[in-house]
Amino acid sequence: MRFKIYMILTGIIFLFTNCNDVLDRPSLTTSEDDAYWTSEDRVRLYANAFYTNFFVGYGLKYETTYAPNANYTFNDDAVRLSTQTQFGRTVPTSKGSTSLDMMWQSEFTGPTWNFAWIRKANVMLDRVSARMKDILTEEQYNHWMGIGCFFRGMEYARLVNVFGDVPYYDTEVLNTDKDALYKDRTPRNEVMDAVYDDFDFAMKNVRLDDGDAQYVNRYVVAAFVSRWALFEASWQKYYYKNDERAKKFFEQAIAAADLVMSSGKYDIVTDFRSLFGSTKSTKDCILYRTYDADKGVTHSIASTCNMNDPTDVGPNLDLIKAFICTDGKDWQTSAVANAADFTLSNLIKTRDARFEASFYNKPTPRAKSCYLYVTKFIPRSALEYIEKGGSPAPEFQGEKNVTGYPVIRYAEVLLNWIEAKAELATLGGPAVVQTDIDESINKIRNRPIAEEAKALGVVRTADMKLDALPDDPGRDVTVSPLLWEIRRERRMEFAFEFSRIVDLRRWKKLEYMDTDRNQDLLVGTWVNFKDEVPEELKSENSGKIRVMGKDGSLTVYDGTNAAAMKGFFYPEQNKGRLPFLNVPNVNPYLSPIGINQIEDYKSRGYTLTQTEGWPASLN
Repeated sequence: MRFKIYMILTGIIFLFTNCNDVLDRPSLTTSEDDAYWTSEDRVRLYANAFYTNFFVGYGLKYETTYAPNANYTFNDDAVRLSTQTQFGRTVPTSKGSTSLDMMWQSEFTGPTWNFAWIRKANVMLDRVSARMKDILTEEQYNHWMGIGCFFRGMEYARLVNVFGDVPYYDTEVLNTDKDALYKDRTPRNEVMDAVYDDFDFAMKNVRLDDGDAQYVNRYVVAAFVSRWALFEASWQKYYYKNDERAKKFFEQAIAAADLVMSSGKYDIVTDFRSLFGSTKSTKDCILYRTYDADKGVTHSIASTCNMNDPTDVGPNLDLIKAFICTDGKDWQTSAVANAADFTLSNLIKTRDARFEASFYNKPTPRAKSCYLYVTKFIPRSALEYIEKGGSPAPEFQGEKNVTGYPVIRYAEVLLNWIEAKAELATLGGPAVVQTDIDESINKIRNRPIAEEAKALGVVRTADMKLDALPDDPGRDVTVSPLLWEIRRERRMEFAFEFSRIVDLRRWKKLEYMDTDRNQDLLVGTWVNFKDEVPEELKSENSGKIRVMGKDGSLTVYDGTNAAAMKGFFYPEQNKGRLPFLNVPNVNPYLSPIGINQIEDYKSRGYTLTQTEGWPASLN
């Protein structure tokens, strides 16, 4: 599906929706409001304002909130040339937003304490319900009520994913209703039951086809429901230990994915790299954001992959080791020749095709923390300048990029589906069978391979077989072999996209980010400096370049030991993060709210409870 956000809602985002104060705002009884709700086109215009909040794509210009690569590096996939980004250890003074601007928390890849978008959705639902029953046909009415429910459910799902309990509102709250404005947090289960109902209504009533590929239809709704229902189900199973609620949401995730899969509208037909570096959608994309330089709608994410600009963050050895070998086994048990050889040229030939499609094929000092540069989000053709000499083309510099982004992909729906089925099986549901694997993971593995990749030796990864799952020595023993491989598939598929830190939280596996527990989190790719980057073995780099051997030994360049400088790149600047698990008054799984928000309630005679695991005062 194509999603053309050129400048949706330039000047016409009504005055009453731009009010910034989340708590004390004017009532929507203005003449503009009364006169507005007169046609389906006006409802559509109002609904379009949600698109730039929920379907960001590559962002706009240099604004990269929720965009890939630039932001999704707080996880166990990336290493930074410095002390690693810390988990929050104190309650902030303030953590709230009062506008419809996109404000987010990078640690949680989700929103701040902000209910402006909830209010906007409730206004839409109220106005359509109260004022437009005699204007819209029954089909139109149900569709737009479904759209409103979808966006309200999406925002509440994001808020709950970050904060847990949040105040729940399903109607517009007037500034005179102080008890509602300042009510305490609603239990997570109650909120998510309402989200479940919103999603269910939307999947039954939003149009299958709204006439233009840029608009949300039922399949877009279902694709996102498969994501958020899976997330909530996992939280319930692993964090809250509530299997019955987990079943409810796993079943919704499966039903949502089934709706998309049974449509016959989507498929896996495009090589991996082209999904992120083209300008046109394919059957792989359920929702796609296009860009247009002539309309001033461009982005800057491809520029972060252009191999011209140095970067302080990139893939770590833990991620590199996670990529499966072409025989479908982990690197330690694989029968592929030279599976334990970590030179990049060999990794490209022996690992899943997504490895080559995600990273540059030679070690480079421009990836300062790891020597492995992310090129996933730029066309292959844009890097031809490297061999020819010169610099990137203008459209791949600065904020001039026009490549489109698959906002949600069919591959994600397939992976959501198979994970939900495998999880449900552990709770008494039907067992996963080989045809389930064939329709999901093996279908993804069978995607086309680019000719440029084939020329480097890339081949298709063997099918996953339920009766021959890898016996990975590195598997977390608390995770079944099947779920371990499904989670590996997600990691390879979504590296430097939205998913990884959310996955770790919902699986209750933040210990995977403990640098004291796993040194590979701080280490980069294998580099043979003498053969691959001899220009870096210069006198000014004496004492500055360090590699780690497979046995863990460290070698520092001293100006005379060029032949010894081969191993995993491990700069001395790559420092671990502080402890964050089992720390008193710290809960790394859920975000605290700010003291200012708590005190504001208190000053008005109300109580706002702090997030579980965090103190109610500054610590």
